Amino acid sequence: MGYSDYYSSYPSYYDYYDYGYTVPDSTIATIGGTILGAFLGVIIVVSLVIAIIQLAGMWKVFTKAGEKGWKCIIPIYNLVILFRISGLSPWIICGYLLAFIPLVGWLISLGITIYQCNSLAKAFGKDVGYTIGLVLLPTIFYLILGFGKSQYVGKGNFSTASSTYQGDGVVNISEKPQDEPPTNNHEDNSNL
Repeated sequence: MGYSDYYSSYPSYYDYYDYGYTVPDSTIATIGGTILGAFLGVIIVVSLVIAIIQLAGMWKVFTKAGEKGWKCIIPIYNLVILFRISGLSPWIICGYLLAFIPLVGWLISLGITIYQCNSLAKAFGKDVGYTIGLVLLPTIFYLILGFGKSQYVGKGNFSTASSTYQGDGVVNISEKPQDEPPTNNHEDNSNL
C-alpha cells in the first residue's frame, strides 16, 4: 500500500464534518434575490407615494397662483411655470444644465434651487423658514403652501405697499397688492 492509497482511503477533512445537508448555490442566490427584490419594491412604492403627495401639493400651489393644476405634471414645463409663479425668469432653469460639471455645477444647481424656493416662499408671503423647509422637505412644505391658509401675493411683488400719484403733488401709499392697477380718486383726466 502506497502513500497515496493510505490517505485516499480516509475521508477528507470536510467529509468528517459533513452532516448530510448541503445548500446549493442557486438557493442562496434565490433567497438573496428575493430579499433584494422585496427591498427595492418597498422603496419604489414609498417613492411613488411621496411623489403623488408632492404632486397634489404642487397642483394646489399652481391653482392658488392662478395657473392650471395639470401644468405641474409635465416634467420641464412644470419648472418653467414654477419659476414664473416665483417671479423669476424661466431662463434660469438653463443653469441646471451646469449640474453636469462636477462640484461647481452641483453648487450652482443648489444655489438656483435655494433662490427659487426663497422666491416661491416670498410669493406666498412666507419667510426664510419656509425657504429652508422647501429646500429640505419639499413634499411637506408644498402641501402646507397648497392646502394651508397662505395666499398668493404675486409674482415678485414681495411688499404689500403700493404708491399712487394723485395728480396734486401728493403720493398716496396704500396697503394693497401691487398686482392691482392703481386707482385715481380724482376726476378722469384722459381727455387732457
